[in-house]
Amino acid sequence: MNALTTICGRELSAMFRIPLGWIVIALFACLSAMVFVRQTLIPGEPATMREFFRIWWGLMLFLCPAISMRLFSEEFRSGTAETTMTAPVGDAAVVAGKFFAGLAFLVLMLAPTLVFVGVLASLARPDYGPILSGYLGLILLGMLYVAIGTLASACTGSQTLAFLGTLFTLLLLDLLPSRLAPLLPDQWAAMVYAASPSERARPFYAGLIDSAHIVYFLAVSTLTLTLATIVIQWRRWR
Repeated sequence: MNALTTICGRELSAMFRIPLGWIVIALFACLSAMVFVRQTLIPGEPATMREFFRIWWGLMLFLCPAISMRLFSEEFRSGTAETTMTAPVGDAAVVAGKFFAGLAFLVLMLAPTLVFVGVLASLARPDYGPILSGYLGLILLGMLYVAIGTLASACTGSQTLAFLGTLFTLLLLDLLPSRLAPLLPDQWAAMVYAASPSERARPFYAGLIDSAHIVYFLAVSTLTLTLATIVIQWRRWR
């Protein structure tokens, strides 16, 4: 646990020592503010952030790959990965530490948007249940996205390839079902939709917390991180 915490803290602090970390946070804050003003602060409309959360999904498709692309790729590129590989730390702890650093960065990125909740509360009487569940849905979705990005970063020493690999995988997972499902019988269409992370997160934005969706995100994220651990083990013994 100490090793995992150390790796997580080191990786998280490294994200703030480079311009990319601050650029990602600033970009997300600016885009979020624009979306909030256009989609939420509408006179006469219900005081809800449901549409806001749905649009955030599109932002996270690009921001999560940017967060995760350097987790392993930078060390492979710079040659410092040998230090990590030879340290008396399990591969699973290394992968988990870097993953939790990426997830923590995502949560810190979302934290300033709580200001929008305060603005909404000052103008109306929102239902805080759907807002809390919406944030939970975003964090679960981001958790899976960062896990996929961790696997992609473990597979290559190029941050560009890690970013593109993660982005294309996320687009495939989220956009293919909407294209493929209408062509299938209802039973098969339901199964295709069930495999889409964005479809799984959608009920949270409406205030519906389903334990089956939570298990899906936890299980798929764990499976993805397990694959990343196998890749790191292969690199260690190659």
